[in-house]
Amino acid sequence: MTPKVSVPLDVLRRFAPGTPLREAAEMIMRQGTGSLILVGSGSVVDAVSTGGFELVPAPFTAQKLAELSKMDGGIVVDDVAGVITRANVHFIPDPSIATEETGTRFRTAERLAIQTGLPVLAVSEEGRALAVVFSPEGRFVLQDPTSLFAQANQRLQVLERFRRQLDDSLRRLDRDELAGVATYREAVAVIQRAAIILRIAEELETIAVELGDEAPLVRIQVEDLVAGVAEIAELVNFDYQPRRPRKGSSVFRKLDELGDEDVYNLGRVAAALGLTPLDREATPRGARLLAGIPRLPAQVREAIIRRFGDLGRLKSASIEALSGVEGVGRARARQIRSYLDGLLRAGSLPGPED
Repeated sequence: MTPKVSVPLDVLRRFAPGTPLREAAEMIMRQGTGSLILVGSGSVVDAVSTGGFELVPAPFTAQKLAELSKMDGGIVVDDVAGVITRANVHFIPDPSIATEETGTRFRTAERLAIQTGLPVLAVSEEGRALAVVFSPEGRFVLQDPTSLFAQANQRLQVLERFRRQLDDSLRRLDRDELAGVATYREAVAVIQRAAIILRIAEELETIAVELGDEAPLVRIQVEDLVAGVAEIAELVNFDYQPRRPRKGSSVFRKLDELGDEDVYNLGRVAAALGLTPLDREATPRGARLLAGIPRLPAQVREAIIRRFGDLGRLKSASIEALSGVEGVGRARARQIRSYLDGLLRAGSLPGPED
């Protein structure tokens, strides 16, 4: 996999295919002149700029920017106002700012971005077709849509694989919960796979932003694969936490502290969640099961959980006991009992691996 892009999404959008800045970068690469373009305005720009000439704001087009790039100096563009404000500028960033870049143009670009807090586009000269956008948060290389689609397809395949694994884990968790033999292991496995899926989806969103107008197909596939994933993880965490999670809390806040390598380690995920040891038997509260009942309001689900406490008691609840819960009533109690009976019958069937 290629390295993650650390640049903010709003910067990626400004350089996505079809935008004037992106078209200008591509034209400059084709003509082989190279360029250094500071994108922004204000006193921070004035402080690092000297020489050249100011333009009486010239409307910003890719063609004009490419033509101005044929001069030796840098360019200042205010893409929000849609104008080119300066050309043939000599940029003078603070030389004490550390940079790992090698070429003079790219070292200057990184220092400018850090000092001004603005995006800077550096395009190499003929013989090394490379366009890099620098921001205070990092850098990213402008890639052609074909390369980006290849990366997206690779990640989509990984995403599909983990979604299948999540569905398999959910089936095993269903079977164990209904049989009364659930452990933390399968609950943590569900949450872990959900977290991995959402991280991959974030990477795909970054690629989609880089693709600009060509991204809808990628986004549609991602939406299908992540549908319901976050909700499932939250419900499983609610079911298995020894202490009832606070309202508004999220399981992903705990997992956000884990690095990418750690989130692939089941034991480290379990430790972060406080669900250890992995093979300890546990009885869920039943929130995930109740969430599957059609048209059952959230406040009624909450009342049922408060009344019965866990799935073990809920599974054996009679219609009379269910109807006594506030907001349930006899008709809804029959619906819930029928739903539970159907799950229990399905739970006696062979598992998916059979």
